Amino acid sequence: QVQLVESGGGLVLPGGSLRLSCAVSGRTLRTSTIGWFRQRPGKEREFVSYINRAGGAADYADSLKDRFAITKDMAQNTVYLDMNRLQPEDTAVYYCAFTNRLCAGSECFGATVYTDWGQGTQVTVSP
Repeated sequence: QVQLVESGGGLVLPGGSLRLSCAVSGRTLRTSTIGWFRQRPGKEREFVSYINRAGGAADYADSLKDRFAITKDMAQNTVYLDMNRLQPEDTAVYYCAFTNRLCAGSECFGATVYTDWGQGTQVTVSP
């Protein structure tokens, strides 16, 4: 019923910035929690950020909160992830995910909370 489509990935130089988009259809952001996750080569999928109820709450992985920012556009039903001062270790497939569960704080960090996932978008940080 809900569909999520990521876009905006690509190749970026170290120190550069990139904006990822997650277009959500079938459900409104007003009743959704949207998470961003990433999967680095050979690693488990890990939490990046979430936004709850289109701005009710938001948070980030501790190692990323000074460089990443999550925002939304209600008119476009889209959530964005702004990534700054990118490093080679940020290279990963980035996924957005949906849940209508009323989670907040660290409960939203777990991938098992989310019921629907996008296909992912590749981000490569390299000189």
